[in-house]
Amino acid sequence: MASNNLAVLNALDTARTQLYHVTAIVIAGMGFFTDAYDLFCITTVSKLLGRLYFYEPSTGKPGKLPHGVNNIVVGVALIGTLMGQLVFGWLGDKLGRKKVYGITLILMVICAIGSGLSFGSSAKSVIGTLCFFRFWLGFGIGGDYPLSATIMSEYANKKTRGAFIAAVFAMQGVGIIAAGLVSMTLSAIFRKSFPAPSFNEDHVHSTQPEADLLWRIVLMLGALPAILTFYWRMKMPETGRYTALIEGNAKQAAIDMGRVLNIEVQADQDKLAQFKAANEYSLMSAEFFRRHGKHLIGTMSTWFLLDIAFYSQNLTQKDIYPAIGLTNPAETINAVDEVFETSRAMFVVAMLGTFPGYWFTVFLIERIGRYIIQLVGFFMMSVFMMIIGVKYEYLKKDSPYMFATLYGLTFFFANFGPNSTTFVLPAELFPTRVRSTCHALSAAAGKAGAMVGAFWVATYTLDGEPKKIKKAMMVLAFTNMLGFFCTFLVTETKGRSLEEISGEDGGMEGGKNETQMAERPAPNHHEWE
Repeated sequence: MASNNLAVLNALDTARTQLYHVTAIVIAGMGFFTDAYDLFCITTVSKLLGRLYFYEPSTGKPGKLPHGVNNIVVGVALIGTLMGQLVFGWLGDKLGRKKVYGITLILMVICAIGSGLSFGSSAKSVIGTLCFFRFWLGFGIGGDYPLSATIMSEYANKKTRGAFIAAVFAMQGVGIIAAGLVSMTLSAIFRKSFPAPSFNEDHVHSTQPEADLLWRIVLMLGALPAILTFYWRMKMPETGRYTALIEGNAKQAAIDMGRVLNIEVQADQDKLAQFKAANEYSLMSAEFFRRHGKHLIGTMSTWFLLDIAFYSQNLTQKDIYPAIGLTNPAETINAVDEVFETSRAMFVVAMLGTFPGYWFTVFLIERIGRYIIQLVGFFMMSVFMMIIGVKYEYLKKDSPYMFATLYGLTFFFANFGPNSTTFVLPAELFPTRVRSTCHALSAAAGKAGAMVGAFWVATYTLDGEPKKIKKAMMVLAFTNMLGFFCTFLVTETKGRSLEEISGEDGGMEGGKNETQMAERPAPNHHEWE
């Protein structure tokens, strides 16, 4: 049977795994490393900001960010991320993936540095400028979600596409580890260089003035990986799918992909008009909703529900750590010690719970499939959170190690589960013309869920009251179970070409493409090595 797909697309789908795949994973993955570092490093220093700028002697307790201020400091980047996802996702479809890919990194570099500068010395000016820069930092981070996922899906071959996209996303886990490690290392240096008594021993001098430099360095270092990635990102050619199907230039697509694949690919320009004619419908058309509406509702709802739990865990873990014995009470340590212990706890939880889950997904997604991994992940998260919610006081007092284990398992099954698959599926289910936008809509729904976690669920954990924490964990267990059921709205994408999944091939491939490319050895000159 003759294939209905274009030669350049078949070449991409059937290409052996080679250097350009690894290069694409590293380039896109470093963006996610930066994203995760920038979003989560605030967790390690937010309590320090409270000690530095919101100490009230009359309370007899260390300074603490007021609930509203804490929510804004932690959540403002999420608002920026949501808006950035929508804007850059749309631009990625309108202008091309490559043209807007570098802009996101430039924004991230400028705003990571600006976050650390935070002009002024009063609490109002420091928090105000910090929030301003973190909003625009989030805006740049938001653009990386749809662009990185779309670029990786359009470069990958169909046998390993899910693993490659998951590997890009797995760099988020490395970024979270880096945020904990960098904060822990710097605070260890500061703590040795500027020793201070605990808060109980001396309320005022327990907060070292030098600590004001510590949090600034931690935030500003987020610019470094983005700077290192920029050159390579600008060297990447536009994806063959966008060049052929959206720009209508099959010849240029064949040239670009021939260079990175080291083969010669026929242009198929005459076949392109027929291919495009069947895929002219827009995002807001009845035809789109007939073909893809259920899948879009599925990807948006599952990502929304997942991120309520995932970001609640990550952004409020500094408040959970004392409960499971990973950090000491604030009154018994000084300001830099608190940063060190919070960072150490974050590092340990990320290494043992968060990080392994991402890579289990990478190695098993093409064997088990996205669908099963997402269903099992949502279900197990719901079970563990319900146990923590029901038995919270017992676990806290009598079984802290079991508490820590259950808490770590929720992270493991989030990442060996819906946190990875909700990123992968929107990059595969939708047609090229709207792929970046649909991924952006799904990711933005996720960030809306993250904002629910940051602005609402976080208020239940800030004071460390057992009744409130129990209620929060039970609510999160319920949202995860809703995510389990919403997963039935999406479908398995394993082993199929993007055009077969989205129906762009006219439904004639049947998953058995014949490769239409003239495979002759070509000069070994990768365009972006």
